[in-house]
Amino acid sequence: MKTLAKLGILGASVAFWAAPAGGSTSVYLTGVPDYNWAYGCMGTAAGNLMGFWDRHGFPDFYTGPVNGGVAPLNDSGANSGIVSLWASQAGHDGRPADQPGHVDDYWAGYENTGPDPYVIAQRPEHTPDCLGDFIGMSQLKWTNMANECDGNIDGFCFNYWDTNGDRRTNFVPDAAAGLPASDVQSGLRAWTQFRGYDCTVISQLVDFNPNIPAGTGFTFNDLEAEIDAGYPVLLSLQSYTEMSRTVNSTPHVNPHIHSMLAYGYYVNNGVSYARYRTSWASGNNSMHAWTSALWEANLPVRGVIVYHPLPRLRQWQYSLADGSLTLQWDGPAADLYDAVHGTTRRVHGYVVETSPSLSEPSFSAVSPVLTTNTYTVANYPSPAFFRVRLVNL
Repeated sequence: MKTLAKLGILGASVAFWAAPAGGSTSVYLTGVPDYNWAYGCMGTAAGNLMGFWDRHGFPDFYTGPVNGGVAPLNDSGANSGIVSLWASQAGHDGRPADQPGHVDDYWAGYENTGPDPYVIAQRPEHTPDCLGDFIGMSQLKWTNMANECDGNIDGFCFNYWDTNGDRRTNFVPDAAAGLPASDVQSGLRAWTQFRGYDCTVISQLVDFNPNIPAGTGFTFNDLEAEIDAGYPVLLSLQSYTEMSRTVNSTPHVNPHIHSMLAYGYYVNNGVSYARYRTSWASGNNSMHAWTSALWEANLPVRGVIVYHPLPRLRQWQYSLADGSLTLQWDGPAADLYDAVHGTTRRVHGYVVETSPSLSEPSFSAVSPVLTTNTYTVANYPSPAFFRVRLVNL
């Protein structure tokens, strides 16, 4: 009888897609949620991001009762419980009424600078279980973050940028500002792992940020590459001159910020625009030129956070009857719409590969490029090591 020696999963790769020559270009990812602001702009933007991935290959990102366990496209009416994706609360979205969550422990009102409610109530914090918990939103725990501010007051969070304009990949801040050592980028990765997956998270200041060396930073070409490869990008907005401020007589707290999710781009007459969700449920037509001018909330874009969720093997089944092996996995499955040509294409595909050894791996494909998340391998040699490789179509 053939035996399964090992199963493995590879991560994602980024591919570039050439835009049609001449005229304008307008492409965007489909099925991107448009949630209204709730308890923080980065929480809402991250909710749009993770809601997108819940709908496109990662069904365990949201498992609550709303919309049959699938993240809805809006948070109106019966969909309001989706807010728990980034701000859990006792008595909401299936949570017991006697089980405090993010809102109960940290929220006392927008820009509140006083102690967090759990401190006032003299009770332990709940175990982190939503995006806001992991990214540090509204949690007044840290001092002197990156020599910029103390935080986080209600509705705010913080990200540690490389001020030289270089990329940071899977960065985790040190404990200088306090424990837990957390920020937006590290929190997104920790939350993803909490949900049973893994990811790569990259942060970078934008190329038009005046505080970085010329020739560095995240460019519009980078944005195009991410969207073409099927990955929405978080936009972090902040004044280039305000690193902290005084609120309610409390000095050195979070500066004014806003956060949005870019999910497409538009180029016309040589001008490049990012298409985004505003985090205020503003609809499909919000765009802004890729410049240092003021965007939404009268703030410019300071930097971006790139998020790549990685495939995960969900289950495998060996058939004694015919010796076949069926693999099933979760992984990116995004669609890109070309508004100029009126066409939609799947961005992500998969190839199942096998190798007779891991000490001297020699993987070869045993499947065609797939746009589904399951495949049955027949008559494979033994021993056999398998992996599912993500490819861009």
